[in-house]
Amino acid sequence: MIAYLKGRLAEKSPTHVVIDCQGVGYFLHISLHTYEQLPLDENVKIYTYLQVREDAHTLFGFMQVQEREIFKKLISVSGIGASTARTMLSSLSPQEVVEAITQEDVDVIKSVKGIGTKTAQRVIIDLKDKLGDHLEHAQISMPQGNSAKQEALSALETLGYSAKQSEKVVQRILKETPESTVQQIIKLALKNL
Repeated sequence: MIAYLKGRLAEKSPTHVVIDCQGVGYFLHISLHTYEQLPLDENVKIYTYLQVREDAHTLFGFMQVQEREIFKKLISVSGIGASTARTMLSSLSPQEVVEAITQEDVDVIKSVKGIGTKTAQRVIIDLKDKLGDHLEHAQISMPQGNSAKQEALSALETLGYSAKQSEKVVQRILKETPESTVQQIIKLALKNL
């Protein structure tokens, strides 16, 4: 698998980009979320997923690893193909997708074009327990907060608190005070656990 491409942004549109890697142009299908995050300069690093089928090899591009991981989880669900997963990540941010699944919000998932009630329910059933801590609670738009959050969660787990219980408390703390340090998060969490 090609993990990422690093090169010059030769062409971009809301649905695809072409990355020139030392004279070879790679065509990547992207979501609107990735399109909005493309840098203004020409040099770019895009994480990729290569879908291999009998009739085609298709590259999908993502500006963040978390978005790629969510995409991979979505296409593992029966009834969700690559284009539906890409549409989902274009209609909702990766964080909104994760929140809709973990909060079992069928209406949000159903709001995506091409997804009906049964498919939305299947997505929730199949992925609710499969979204690991690194996906389920990733602060996708704030990578710095993510490492502080993960460190705090790891420390709380080491102290004997359940991951699920700790996660809810830490999530609430970060919503109220997003600039908290690891130490502040742990102290506030210990008061609320």
